[in-house]
Order: sequence, then C-alpha cells, then structure tokens
Amino acid sequence: MAKKPKRKKASLLARSRSNFLTGVVIVAPVLLTINLLWWAINVVDGFFVPWVPAAYNPSTYIGFNIPGFGVIVFLVFSAVVGALTKGLFGRQLLRIGENLVDRMPVVRSVYNALKQISETVLSKSGTSFQKACMIEYPRPGIWAIAFVSTETGGEITPKIGEPEMLSVFLPTTPNPTSGFLLFVPKRDVIILDMSVEDAAKLVISAGLVSPPTAEEIASGKRSVAKKRK
Repeated sequence: MAKKPKRKKASLLARSRSNFLTGVVIVAPVLLTINLLWWAINVVDGFFVPWVPAAYNPSTYIGFNIPGFGVIVFLVFSAVVGALTKGLFGRQLLRIGENLVDRMPVVRSVYNALKQISETVLSKSGTSFQKACMIEYPRPGIWAIAFVSTETGGEITPKIGEPEMLSVFLPTTPNPTSGFLLFVPKRDVIILDMSVEDAAKLVISAGLVSPPTAEEIASGKRSVAKKRK
C-alpha cells in the first residue's frame, strides 16, 4: 500500500497569522459594540446630568460621575412625561406648548418634522422598516438591498401616475444609517424573506455575511429534530 503523503505543518508565522485573524473576528465586534454603547451613554449623560440639581446628583456626595446616571434620568423623565400626557391636564399643557411652538417659524418646522419621524418610527402599529427588499439601482439589471419605509402617499403617486408605490430607504455600505429615499413602483419591488437585521448585516459586511435561506433554516431545524429523536 502506498503511504499517504504527510501533511506539512504550518509554519509558526502562518499559525500566528491565522490566530490573529481569528482573534480579530471575535474581538473587533465586541470592542466596537462596547465603544458605541459607551459613546451613546456619554452623550445622554452629557445632556441630562447638568440639568439634575446638585442635591439629587450622586456625584455631589461620592466625588465622581456615575456612568449611565443620565440614561436613568432620561428613562424616568420620559416615563413621567408619558404618564402625565395621558391625563386631561397633561394633554392640555401639551396642546398649549405645541400652539406656542407653531407660532415660531423655524422652530415649528424642525419640531413638526422630528415629531412626525418619531411617531412613525416608534409607533407600535406602524410597519416602517419591517421588511427588506430588492430594487434595481442604479440601472436596470443591477440590484440593491433596501428597506421598505411605507406606502407612498400624498401627491407623489398621482403626480407620477402610478397606482401603487412604495417609499424605500436605500442604505450605503458600510454605514447603513446614511442612504437615499426612493419612490419605487410596487411592482418593481421584490420583498425578501430575510429579516431587517439580516439585511443590515449583509449591507454592513459588503456582502461577506450572507444570511441563510428559508430552505437552509428549515433543513437545519429538521436535522436538529432528528438528533433529538
């Protein structure tokens, strides 16, 4: 019998390079996530903590700032405001405040735009950014991942002459927070089975992280069920 050729052992440099790349894949997402959360906490703390009276600020007694104290203040303040506005007196105060804002030309435009965006994104009954889709962009034959915002309303649909259109957000790679708003005929939009999170991963990774198909997920579930039996 012919002897099998011995596999050459990887050199120390090759093993070190492989270990380094494996470590980067594991460590980089963790560090970036922690850094992003830490940045968000510092932003919220920097905005809300200065408004807290010194008598109610723990840093007055312990001598240093507590990270995340501003986040707690924000959550409590938002909950209190939400509870107040549910009552008749709170709604009256809110109506008076909005009437004052409506009299300020520049402030009125900014406030109304931000309010409409917040209500659309945070609405429990809304369907904004609940579906991933594909559209032909920037020309026919080239496809891009996008997110369905809502069904196009207002004067846009009758002006274009299309009976049904969708407002889609086309993100950029690797930063999906920036992109383009496109109004696309509904017949030209292909709704995907993948979740918005999986589509975002695909965009951020520039196509390197491809989510599994429905058939692959189903086959995986069947194999797990067989192993349990």
